[in-house]
Amino acid sequence: MKTGRQDRRSFLRCGLGAVAAVATPIVLPGHVLGRNGQTPPSERIGMGFAGLGGQGGGHLFGGAWTYLPGGYLARKDVRVLALCDVQRSRAEGAKQRVQQYYQERFGGQTDPGISAHDDFREMILRDDIDAVLIAASYHAQGFLALLAARAGKDIYCEKPTSITIRWGRALVEACQRHGRIFQAGTQQRSEYEGRFRRAVELVRGGAIGTLRTVYAYQEGGGFSPAPPEPDRGQAIPPDINWDAYVGPLPWFPFDNNTSGHRFGWGDINWGQHHYDIVQWGIGADDTGPVEIGLQDGRPLLTYADGVQVVGGNYPGEGWIPGGACFVGTRGRIVVHRDGLTADPPELLWETPDPKGYVYYSDSHSGNFLDCVRTRQRTICDAETSHRGNSLLLLGGIAQRLNRTLRWDPQREQFIDDEQANRMLSLAPREGWTLG
Repeated sequence: MKTGRQDRRSFLRCGLGAVAAVATPIVLPGHVLGRNGQTPPSERIGMGFAGLGGQGGGHLFGGAWTYLPGGYLARKDVRVLALCDVQRSRAEGAKQRVQQYYQERFGGQTDPGISAHDDFREMILRDDIDAVLIAASYHAQGFLALLAARAGKDIYCEKPTSITIRWGRALVEACQRHGRIFQAGTQQRSEYEGRFRRAVELVRGGAIGTLRTVYAYQEGGGFSPAPPEPDRGQAIPPDINWDAYVGPLPWFPFDNNTSGHRFGWGDINWGQHHYDIVQWGIGADDTGPVEIGLQDGRPLLTYADGVQVVGGNYPGEGWIPGGACFVGTRGRIVVHRDGLTADPPELLWETPDPKGYVYYSDSHSGNFLDCVRTRQRTICDAETSHRGNSLLLLGGIAQRLNRTLRWDPQREQFIDDEQANRMLSLAPREGWTLG
């Protein structure tokens, strides 16, 4: 925890010693002392939440992505301190819900320490925020995560964790430089009854023999910041912070669209789930391919050891949600959110070799919070997340240029290809530069 949190703990211990010395007893609420199994405020992780729509609201209040009733708000080891959304009324409404919850849970007056914001840059100025959860617009998430890392906050970031490879690398470096804990919202590594972990253990443990080909069931993807022609006659409603919504993108006038999903193509959200599992199964969380070609218009990524990743379905099969098909010399394993299968079926009975061991987590949000406390690496840290997301973006660049590209996974640049290298980054607009 940060120094400020340690100071509060020390103050509480000294304060309680002083209380014992005075003649008139002072009664403190049980939750302040951590009685009856409650965590005292000084030991709870102070969090801010950015983006309070369907996914962000689900994380905060409970939904399909938290896998815990009541979301982060209901966790005894978390204190929600700040809410942020470019729609001011949404942030204020979330603040009222949080205040009401804490009032009912602990009794007493409404907590004055909870704040609502319409600009993320303002929210992360709070010294008492230890960690942020970012579920904002596709084009903003990774950039906001980078700002948070530089502000000394730990980060849980939804997908896509970056819209360019250069921004993704900058986020990795910022987390390393500032000692920040990072978790990507690729919850398949922790949830779904462990079937993704089991598949990866089998593949990396040799159950399918030598790995040859992986099918990602998802083509390449990318981000095109040029917006549709707006209606320039519309005034910005007072409830919307349009500057914060546009964020690091080139400026464009208000067009009454604050969707978090605009400008992305190739399913830039779902695709990171697929390629995250591909990288995990290959055992390539710290590297990438050396060549990105095309096969029937779909990306074909080749690694230094000859393993190939096809950005599409296994022949004759339809799309699967979030998973991959691993093909080896002894058979194949298919894993997705709804199941784990093998051909031949007995491959699933294998006991993986110890070298197939992979990071164990049975709660993605729990793993993040545990690592905030212990300062250990999360199951999908900044480097791991960046490498998986890069596969999607690399495939998208090859599709846009319609030709084979050679890639240096250590330097993270295309070899002898200026045109392709220009597609690795995007210059943020004035006011959002990183300095």
